[in-house]
Amino acid sequence: MTPRALVDTHCHLNFPNLFPDPDAEVDFTVAAGVGRMIAVGCDHETSQHAVALAERRTEVFATVGCHPNSAGEFESAFLDTLREWLALPKVVALGEIGLDYHWNVAPKEHQHAVLNAQLDLADELECPVVFHCREAYDDLLDVLEPRARPGYLLHCFGGDLDQAARAAELGLWFGVDGPVTYKSADSLRAVLRSLPPERLVIETDAPYLPPHPYRGKPNRPAYVRLVNAGLAQALGMGEDECATLTTANAERFFGLSA
Repeated sequence: MTPRALVDTHCHLNFPNLFPDPDAEVDFTVAAGVGRMIAVGCDHETSQHAVALAERRTEVFATVGCHPNSAGEFESAFLDTLREWLALPKVVALGEIGLDYHWNVAPKEHQHAVLNAQLDLADELECPVVFHCREAYDDLLDVLEPRARPGYLLHCFGGDLDQAARAAELGLWFGVDGPVTYKSADSLRAVLRSLPPERLVIETDAPYLPPHPYRGKPNRPAYVRLVNAGLAQALGMGEDECATLTTANAERFFGLSA
């Protein structure tokens, strides 16, 4: 069976300083066999750029939200703007939102307040949510446990086996990125094998987290094919089978048409 074109479920084509010509990058990505991309917002400006790009390009969809590292800029009025954007047909999720204890750009208490305000909106709208989490999995799962419902995706999942089991029990989905291709990532591959394959999607986080052999260089959405190959190897399946699986998963989670 020929797999449907791959979906990069998380990239940052909407960051003008990193992708000054996003249309050219979309064209390059489509030519490489990646049919759809989701441009992920992190604050008002990048969310606005994601929406504009998605409305301009049929291959691009958008998410909108306030990243924990942007929590210091958050104002409650932004929730009304998010509500308006989430009503648009090309905006497929709220995100990326969450917790980041690595950089600690905003105090933990403020990150939690911004996270919970956005989760209240997501509950109101019953929309999918894309989470950023760095060095904070236990705390994030504590937040999500009483709120558990379908439609939660942990972008670039890097938790351990216990955290993976806990997240899977709550019904969460998992994004797989370039690190799955790294020789040193045996523990990550073991974690991925423990997860329900029907809840795995592939992503690049471009221009960050480039897969092998592009480490040290800017990542590109077209490289999601290498993430697919790395995940296929980790799961012990063929690349076409993995592409069919992850594309169908992306379509189901984000409500994309086949």
